[in-house]
Amino acid sequence: MLEILYRYRRVTGAGSPDGDDSACIGCFEARRARIESFVRKDEGICFVIPAFPAKSPNRTKVLGALPDLGERLALSFLQTLCDYIGHFYAPGARIVICSDGHVFGDVVGVSDAAVTAYRESLAAIIKAENLASLEVYGLDDAFGTMNYPLLRDILERDYSVPLADLKESIREDDATRSLFNGIHRFMFEDAVGVHGDAVSRTKLRTDSKELAYQTVRRSNAWSRVVGEKFPDAMRLSIHPQAAHSEKFGLQLMRSQDNWLTPWHGVVIDDGTSVSLIKRQDAEKVKATIVWRAGRPSHFVAPHLGANPVDEAR
Repeated sequence: MLEILYRYRRVTGAGSPDGDDSACIGCFEARRARIESFVRKDEGICFVIPAFPAKSPNRTKVLGALPDLGERLALSFLQTLCDYIGHFYAPGARIVICSDGHVFGDVVGVSDAAVTAYRESLAAIIKAENLASLEVYGLDDAFGTMNYPLLRDILERDYSVPLADLKESIREDDATRSLFNGIHRFMFEDAVGVHGDAVSRTKLRTDSKELAYQTVRRSNAWSRVVGEKFPDAMRLSIHPQAAHSEKFGLQLMRSQDNWLTPWHGVVIDDGTSVSLIKRQDAEKVKATIVWRAGRPSHFVAPHLGANPVDEAR
């Protein structure tokens, strides 16, 4: 079971001696012990993954506000992992998608209504495609109300660390700093995509840094809630994780950007494979949009066999 997960691992600093713990017996054994706790009880293995928040508001990255082929392929991939485990272990596995859009949507510029529409569309895909091993879990499931401003206040009050402590952790801890830098980059890119030349890059970078602090703080608070609600589950993450992190970084789709996700990019089909890319990069190589059921789904590259990701760079 662990071997299949290790094939799709996202690790910070990959390629360096500190960025690969595939040979670290201690790390492997700790994760195996987590899995074996389910096996000993002959129970289905539970994975949790905070992910699928909402589409980025930056339309230079994505096709729209609702899930497209990227989410469909990512969800199918997660179901396939469960199918693989279930083939060799009868109780099987399930993955709880702890959707975090309502956690920090107000910070990243996505309304609660847009987050809800995105999540409902995810649930519809899961049902229509019979992805029976997947479920979506959000703030309202954790606390029993859909008053999202109130729930964010609860997160801030009961589960968040002081901002000063977070900043110190970013300064002192490589893993926290890597996460913050990745989030800051996304926030800055989104700000540029939304505001264009109307606001200076310097101001956008400064503002996005403050928003990144808030996003990481909220995200960490949600992580604590998830740990409280699913104490025995194995923790997955869509972000690259430090070599010895308790969280296991999982790559949902092929991409040359280790941080790119379906909600920050688009799918491009080059005739031989599909991968994630930013919308603006797909448009640079004159890829065209495929529509499904009246909505944009993904891009197709104009030249079979070309590598549009490399061309865009």
